[in-house]
Amino acid sequence: MAAFLCFAGMELIQNTADLSAYLAADEAIDHHHPVVRRTAGRLAAEATDSYDYARAAFAYVRDAVAHSQDSGDPRVTWRASDVLALGTGICHAKSHALAALLRAEDIPTALCYQRLTRDEGGHVLHGLVAVRFHGAWHRQDPRGNKFGVDARFSLTGERLAWTPDPAAGERDHPLLYAEPHPLVLAALRSARDRAHLWRTLPDSL
Repeated sequence: MAAFLCFAGMELIQNTADLSAYLAADEAIDHHHPVVRRTAGRLAAEATDSYDYARAAFAYVRDAVAHSQDSGDPRVTWRASDVLALGTGICHAKSHALAALLRAEDIPTALCYQRLTRDEGGHVLHGLVAVRFHGAWHRQDPRGNKFGVDARFSLTGERLAWTPDPAAGERDHPLLYAEPHPLVLAALRSARDRAHLWRTLPDSL
């Protein structure tokens, strides 16, 4: 396994050494789907380079796709094309959509996770992505901003939605996954609605 320093205090670790795995399509990151290709093409047409495209794709998923908890939308999405078509999803779904848009333009993108405290108590896994530029991985959080949350695209220092508090049982998971973690994907696929999903999302890997 290869590790790449992301920020002081933690290394991000590929769970596969094959970088091409972070460009692949799968059932959730279906970047060959026409909806994904159209969205990527529209964003790419206005971008000046790969960095500008990545920043635009991040902003699009963060701002144009509603976080279903914030908006009150009961629908559960998990496939990138559905997230983009319906314009809704939780953090994991939005991460799948961003990964698909970035991989559609040959930018290696990984899925990664944090363990955070739920508002109602307990813990839950939070999903975000890492993008590879300049020989290193950089985490980005497209979950969507709200009061108290100001996540931004950055390669010069993380601008994530949250910083885990170890004293509260929170943590960053350093592994970079080429595919959605099976526990997360199983919960998304089996959920009848967002309320059901909220009860079944894993709280650890």
